[in-house]
Amino acid sequence: MGILLSEAGGTADAAAGGMGGLGMLLVWGVFIVVMFLMMTGPQKKEQKRLKAMLSTMEIGDSVYTTSGFYGMVIDISEDSVIVEFGNNKNCRIPMSKNAIAQVEKPGAE
Repeated sequence: MGILLSEAGGTADAAAGGMGGLGMLLVWGVFIVVMFLMMTGPQKKEQKRLKAMLSTMEIGDSVYTTSGFYGMVIDISEDSVIVEFGNNKNCRIPMSKNAIAQVEKPGAE
């Protein structure tokens, strides 16, 4: 009779151990989902900010490019802009809107 009790107890421990593994898998799954959301949330927010900034860009705005140059927008098309750099009014370079990192309106500080 003593043998039967120890075997029953061992079966209960094995079942509890199986649930522990399933619970640990669930915890890891939740952890991975939370980390994914924490990593992609700020990126989406920055993309929205950049898209809004580029949509309000107008001719005459001062821009800072991703390559580190300051210039003034002189023409805008659907996916590109022409930027005038420096004091030389002949230095005009067409570039993608994605190359604009910052836009400043004239007179706004």
